[in-house]
Order: sequence, then structure tokens, then C-alpha cells
Amino acid sequence: MAQTETKPKNIPIAAKETGPGPGRYALPATVGFQKHDFTKTMKPAYSFGVRLENPMFKAGFSPGPGYFIDSSISRFGKDGTPSYTILGRQKDLNAFKTPAPGTYSPEKVHPQGERHAPAYSMGSRTRFRKGDTVPAPNSYSLPSLLGSRVPTLYASASYSMTGRAKTGSFAEDLAKAPGPGRYSSADPNLYKRKQPAYSMLGRSYMPGDSTKKPGPGAHRPEQVSCNKPKAPSFSLGIRHSEYITPLIIDVTD
Repeated sequence: MAQTETKPKNIPIAAKETGPGPGRYALPATVGFQKHDFTKTMKPAYSFGVRLENPMFKAGFSPGPGYFIDSSISRFGKDGTPSYTILGRQKDLNAFKTPAPGTYSPEKVHPQGERHAPAYSMGSRTRFRKGDTVPAPNSYSLPSLLGSRVPTLYASASYSMTGRAKTGSFAEDLAKAPGPGRYSSADPNLYKRKQPAYSMLGRSYMPGDSTKKPGPGAHRPEQVSCNKPKAPSFSLGIRHSEYITPLIIDVTD
């Protein structure tokens, strides 16, 4: 009898599984009636009716929550309790508009039986006629009494002041020579010993290295441990898979 070869069973390895993590799963909802958690008690659920599409049922044909119902109306009809209202103030009629006592001013009335002093009034201005084209008194003016032109009177002597003449006056410059302010003083170095003169050179720069160097704050002497005692320090290694073949260095025959 031929021996049957048995195939090794494929044992699944957890490291090869690439399934979703715990965050991919969610507990069922406890609100509503769809996909409700079956381990929890579900309360009764109610739904609202839908709006009818029939045009005879519209929101404007039915009273809303603000519909006012009189408190005197009951399901048996209106109650028989008497009710009273207050009327507004009536308007005054024209026949009853009698003046009050304060409307009269008896102090302004002349005493009866006594004589009156003469009283005069000023009439309004009458319209001018076309024949009254006479000028008013303020249209005339007396002639001036100043100057040489005075009519019907003898005028006194009058004098006028002329402008300054450029020729023959005291300001005329017959020599046409410049004044003292036209000349400038001579330089003393021309007729005396010349003084030493100095000039200012341009700014020069010192030669140096232009590379960037670290400052005092760039160094950390507290981290130096070559000449000071140092506490032991440890580091964490990386996680290795248990299915990786170990490194074998010593091979024996």
C-alpha cells in the first residue's frame, strides 16, 4: 500500500494579519429604533406625520397655536355673566365751548361812566400816484468844502505831494561806483604765512575673518561629562519580530 503524503496545515500567523484595529469597531446606538443595541431596553418611539400635498390643506386655512379663544365661551355656549366696558372720553361739542373765568381780563376794560383820554391810531401808507415823482429830501447833497473845486465859495490854497525823482535828488549816484558791501575781504593766506591744511580720509575697515562663529550661548558646559562624574544612562532598543532569523556567526561543521 502506498503511503499518502500529508500536507502540513497552514497555521495562521498573527504578525501577518493586517486586519482593522480596535478603533474600527463601534458600539450600536441606543437612540432611535433603527440598529438599536439589543442588550439595552428600547423606549417607545413616535414619528411626526408628513405634510399633505393636497392644495385644499394649507397652513393658512387652519388656525395656529396662537388662536385666541374667549374665556367666556365654553362647550355649552356663552356664559350669562354680565360684562361692562368703559367708553372713551367724548369730544367737546361746538355748542358747549363756553370760555372759562380765566379767559376774561376785566382790568383792561375802562370803568363805565368815566371820560376817555383821546386815542389816536396810525394809518397805513397810501400808494403813490404817478404824478408824485418828486425826489425825497435825502436825494440832495451839499457840495464838498475841501479841495480847489468849491462852487460859490472861495477856495484856499491846496498843495499836492509828488513822487521822488531819480534825477537831481540826494539819492542820485553821479559816480556810479559800487558801495563798500560789494567787496569781499581777501584771504589772509595770500599776504601772510600760509597755515597748515589737513584733509579727512575715507573710512577704512580693519582686516578680519568674516565667517560666522558661535556665541557664548551656543555652548552648554553643563552637558560636558569628560572631566566630571556622570550618572548611568540607558536607551531603549527597537522591537524585533520573533519570526526573523537570528544572525549566526560561529558555524560548526
